[in-house]
Amino acid sequence: MPYPQPYKPNEENVENGFTPEPSKNRPDAKAILKHTALFIATFVCVSYVGIIWVGQSAGVESYTEMWPQGVLFAVLLLGFLATHEFGHYFAAVYHKIKVSLPYFIPIPIGIGTMGAVISIRERIKTTTKLFDVGISGPIAGFIVSLIILLYGFATLPDPSFMENFAGHDEIITHIQETGDYPDTPPVTEDTGPGIIILGDTLLYSFLASFFSNVPPMFEMYHFPFLFAGWLGLFFTALNLMPIGQLDGGHILYSLIGYENHKKVARGCFGLLTALAGTEAIPFLYLQIAEFMPQYAFASTVIWALVLFFLLRKAFHQSYDWIVTTWVLSLVGSVGYLYLFGGGFEQVGSLIWVVWCFFLAYFVKIEHPPVIFEEPLTPTRRYLGWISMAVFILCISPSPISILN
Repeated sequence: MPYPQPYKPNEENVENGFTPEPSKNRPDAKAILKHTALFIATFVCVSYVGIIWVGQSAGVESYTEMWPQGVLFAVLLLGFLATHEFGHYFAAVYHKIKVSLPYFIPIPIGIGTMGAVISIRERIKTTTKLFDVGISGPIAGFIVSLIILLYGFATLPDPSFMENFAGHDEIITHIQETGDYPDTPPVTEDTGPGIIILGDTLLYSFLASFFSNVPPMFEMYHFPFLFAGWLGLFFTALNLMPIGQLDGGHILYSLIGYENHKKVARGCFGLLTALAGTEAIPFLYLQIAEFMPQYAFASTVIWALVLFFLLRKAFHQSYDWIVTTWVLSLVGSVGYLYLFGGGFEQVGSLIWVVWCFFLAYFVKIEHPPVIFEEPLTPTRRYLGWISMAVFILCISPSPISILN
């Protein structure tokens, strides 16, 4: 007997009492209003803090005069975020997976937002669907970020553009004398510590090599297209980490299966904790040295204890993995600080520390199994490994550092 067709109502169905099943991804007015309000709040926050980053502050009397620059930054950054999240959303809709509209998260500090997320409201049953939903956002966002970045490089003003920013007297003097940016940030009694340096990446460095007048990484964030493009690529890389239910976790799980992904994810998390240690140990060292300098080296012991309990949470008390990763992570962190990092007296951003705790407590390290594991098509496999290459090209081991 043929099954009834509730999704295709016609006059006969209506007459016989059939009620069409509503679409699972048809948001009502209340949902649309809620998501729109979050987007508007996020746009306002990003515009506001964008003034601090890209606002041309020389000679202005109030923030109001710099709103156009803040709004431009918001358009660029939220354009990337929206493209990324709607990439996931439309892939889920295509596969008839119940999903929410993107939630934009406003915060009036930092860059004005903690990003955007969608909520998958049912279990994804096959690796093909999992792969499509996972990779669609990074691909869409990567393309938009790349376009923004290339446009920024192609339209760069000459170095005298820095005269539009207050508090850059040493750099402006250097530019006027040499016609180019200084190679290192000028630290004087006036500037003092606290100069923010964004981390270079393989892709950013490669693209920058084709253009002239490229600002150094300690001034790049004054250029809205470069800064928004760099942030887009970096956020794409964060999402492509092959861990848990991040986009990269979905992709790599679909490529290599549950058991192999578990090993890779744990190894990647171990590398991430080593990076976190290069931030946490100097941070703790400086805090302790300020009050009890004779005990400053206890910073390594404190981080070792924190790391042990973090790994217990991440690896579900699998002690062979915990002990091995704990030792290698500590050796890597301390070795890097002594050999390459200039010692313990430096200021880090703690980005990787926060990210490690976020992954361990919220995202989780291992990917939950899907119901049906099926081989991916050759095209999907090709795209999947390309996305892993994009992760390597766009990630920075030290995304934000502060010159002490």
